Amino acid sequence: QVPLAESGGGLVQAGGSLRLSCAASGLTFSVYTMGWFRQVPGKEREFVAGITWNGGSTYYSDSVKGRFTISRDDVKKTVYLQMNSLKPEDTAVYYCGADHRGLRVERRDEYDFWGQGTQVTVSS
Repeated sequence: QVPLAESGGGLVQAGGSLRLSCAASGLTFSVYTMGWFRQVPGKEREFVAGITWNGGSTYYSDSVKGRFTISRDDVKKTVYLQMNSLKPEDTAVYYCGADHRGLRVERRDEYDFWGQGTQVTVSS
């Protein structure tokens, strides 16, 4: 059973906003660093944003900095990605990942669990 479930994807016009959610189950959520990655066909999954388990430090890729905001609610065991000023190049499948006590949020290979992804499509 996949312990992470993304939701909130969809079709939006350029300049619009979406809020993705990733709900965890069966994990001690508070000790997991959480990350959002995205992938388009033929390319590797790339880092978008991450938030650490100890103190909630946030990190962003240069391509989304200033437009996206990651946050977490340890009581609800959910991580969010608020995406504003969306561009067509943001179109991808978005995945959330969980990294036990992780510190290097950008390292895809260090994540322990992944959700099944949610499609985000931005039309021009």
